Amino acid sequence: MPESSTSQQDSVRVARIGKPHGIRGDVTVQLFTDDPESRFVPGTVLEGRRASGGRDGDLTVVRARWNKDILLLAFEEVTDRNGAEELRGTELYAAPDEPGEDEGWYEDDLLGLAVVVDGARVGTVTGLVTGEVQDLLQVELESGAEALVPFVEEIVPEVDVEAGTVTLDPPPGLLTLNEPEPGQP
Repeated sequence: MPESSTSQQDSVRVARIGKPHGIRGDVTVQLFTDDPESRFVPGTVLEGRRASGGRDGDLTVVRARWNKDILLLAFEEVTDRNGAEELRGTELYAAPDEPGEDEGWYEDDLLGLAVVVDGARVGTVTGLVTGEVQDLLQVELESGAEALVPFVEEIVPEVDVEAGTVTLDPPPGLLTLNEPEPGQP
């Protein structure tokens, strides 16, 4: 049974459409989900939102296939390369997983949370970089520098969305890698 589109408050970003691939309306996508096989099943209706370019409206998946490491999608509403080009930049949203189904965090849950080390605020979460092996928390430190923190339980033992905090237990030097040396600009 196809999933239906969802409202902005209860949906999560699962992909961003890239360039067209071929002449039948297929597009490349940048993934923001760790489960593309279940998110892009034919018949699934995704909400398309205009980001940079792109277009708004529901898109129904008719085909999902891999070309090397790139996922290609085709939609019922787009049947040629020109239509696919109009989708470039569109962000795709879907209903979140059912509670308990996924133990992970969505970027929207983490953005703006205070980063705390030993009870002291050291920065703010500004992004989540998803990777094949592990994800990285993007943190803007109080000094203005940026740090990428491996999002693993040993380094990020607690995320408390209700309290608005992410507790870190970083190894020495992790948060100061991008800090300039004293006396350097």
